[in-house]
Amino acid sequence: MREWRFDGQTLPAELGWLNPPTRWELGAGLTFRTAPKTDFWQRTHYGFRRDDGHALVTPVTGDFTLTVAVSFEARDQYDQCGLMARVDEQCWVKASAELEHPGLFRLGSVVTNAGYSDWATQDHEGTLSESSYRLSRRGDDFLLEHAFEGGAWRQLRILHLFGVSGPLLVGAYACSPVGDGFECTIRHLRIEDSIWRSP
Repeated sequence: MREWRFDGQTLPAELGWLNPPTRWELGAGLTFRTAPKTDFWQRTHYGFRRDDGHALVTPVTGDFTLTVAVSFEARDQYDQCGLMARVDEQCWVKASAELEHPGLFRLGSVVTNAGYSDWATQDHEGTLSESSYRLSRRGDDFLLEHAFEGGAWRQLRILHLFGVSGPLLVGAYACSPVGDGFECTIRHLRIEDSIWRSP
C-alpha cells in the first residue's frame, strides 16, 4: 500500500503534476487554486476538446484500489475536484461533485473512450465542501464509488476503459470550466491492492 497525506515539507517524488497550478502548498493536505477556464472534456455534446485541468498523479499497473479525499470551496458553475485515472487525453475517468448553482451540486463521473466523453450525474442539494472517491480496477473494468464525510461508500458506476496497455496515471484533479478559479485541497491519496472481488 502507498499513502500520501501531504503533511511534509516537499511533494513526494513519486507524484507529479499534469498541468501544474501556478502555486501550491503543503500543510493540512496539498492546497492549490485552479486556473480560470480549465477543464477535462472531449467532444461529446459541446464539441470542444479540453485537457488543461490540473491533476496530481502517479503511475500504477495491474489491479488496484485508489482512494482520494478532497475538500474545496467551489464558487462558480462546474467548479470541481476529485479523482482521476487516465491513459492519455483520449482515455480517462474522473469523478467529482460539481457546483451547479448555490444550493445544488451534481455528483458526477465522466468516462472518456476513443476521445468521446460521457457525463453521469446525481443531484445533491445543499452545501458541500468535502468528499471522497474510490476507484477499483479488475482487468480493464473499474468500480467507481463515493462517500461523503463520515458516510458509507456508495456505487457511482461500473465502467470499462478501452486500450489500457500500460500504466495508468492515477490521483486527484481539479478544474474550473467557466469560472476564475477556486481553492481546493487534496487531503490524502491511497493506492492498495484491489478490493473489488470477482463475482
